[in-house]
This record gives sequence, structure tokens and C-alpha cells, in this order.
Amino acid sequence: MTQREAQFTNESEARNCERVMGDSRHGLVPETNQQAWDQRYLSREQLFSGEPNGVLVSEMVDLPPGQALDVGCGEGADARWLAERGWQVTAVDVSRVALERAAREAGGHGVAWTRADLSATAPPAAAFDLVSAQYFPLRHEPDHTAARGLLAAVAPGGTFLFVGHDPGDLPPGTNHNFDPSDYYHPHEIAGLLDDDWAVLVDETRPRTAPPPPGTHHAHDTVLRAKRLR
Repeated sequence: MTQREAQFTNESEARNCERVMGDSRHGLVPETNQQAWDQRYLSREQLFSGEPNGVLVSEMVDLPPGQALDVGCGEGADARWLAERGWQVTAVDVSRVALERAAREAGGHGVAWTRADLSATAPPAAAFDLVSAQYFPLRHEPDHTAARGLLAAVAPGGTFLFVGHDPGDLPPGTNHNFDPSDYYHPHEIAGLLDDDWAVLVDETRPRTAPPPPGTHHAHDTVLRAKRLR
């Protein structure tokens, strides 16, 4: 993955899907899933703050750059932050709208913007020095296929960083239109790790930034693990 795509076009999408996912079909995303996220992004001119996530900044500032996979990259703030620090970043999202915005904001930062659903299609194994999933909605599966696919993408010596919202911050009795227990939380991913991994962080901590408007997210749940072999 030496050539980095600065724009998100049909041609770059096909190249990146072939390079990253082994399949040049545009997107590799179920249409209904893409439409739902596209509509969410289209509902606002900018959905997120444009700043990198605080846990990523605090946990990764001491790591030497390498190949990074940004899972559910959204509008690209984390990918840009990593690229500015020398990382070769593959940034993946299901939303074309989000990726187009991210590519525009990236300017000269070399990031491979790739449309795919990593909850359904596994990334290449042992390919990344960092796999970062910040608030990525990963549904539980009986065989943990998607979760294990993300873990397998970490190269020996690499880092897996999985961050979620603390469900304890949600007010009781509120209809959130989803059940948090349907999704993996960092401590559950930690339970899938074997002796090939060292868990460096598995905790709940206060957010370093104010909660997003209209939410009650005051704490993050954080897993940082290193793949030993």
C-alpha cells in the first residue's frame, strides 16, 4: 500500500477496495446500510467536531508510525491526525458522503479512503501496525467473526485500540432506538484475546472532550492491546 489516494473517486475507490479488501467491487457495503449512514451525514453540514478522538491522541502519541487501519473513519479527523504524524493510513467507512468529506478535508495528507463494511468483510490479516476502532458499532455475533477479523488484521508487535461509550452514562428508561447490549464493548473484545496478546489498558475513564451535543457521554471505555506474535 505505497500509493496513497488524496481524493475519493470511483477510480480510487476501486483501487483501494482491491488493495485493502482484495475485491475491486465499489464499496462492499449493503445498500441499506450505506443509505442509512449517508442520510445521517447529509442531515448536517458537519456531523462531528473535526478533531481527533481524545483516546487515540493520548494512547498513540508515543508509538512510532507504521501502517494504520482506521475502522469507521467518518469524516476523517483521526486518519488526518495519524497521517500528519507519519502513519500510512487506510481509512474505511460505509458512507460515501463521509468519505468524500474526509478526502476534501485531507488536502495533501496521503490517506487511502476506502468504502467497505468491516463488520461484514474482514480486512487483510496481519497487515497493520495499528487497528483503531473509535465508537465503531460492532454487533455481537455468536462466532465473533467480525471482531476476530479486526483482531487478525493487527501485525505481530502491533496495537489494537477499541473505544466505546460507557453505557452507564445512558439515563435509565430512555428510548435510545437501540440496545447497547447488542454491541461489543471493549471489555468483551478483551475476553476474546489469547496468549498472543498483552492487554495494556482495559478501563473506563472520563472523556477528554465535552460530550457531543444532545448526548450524555461523559466516559469512555477503552481497550488497548499489543499483539505479541
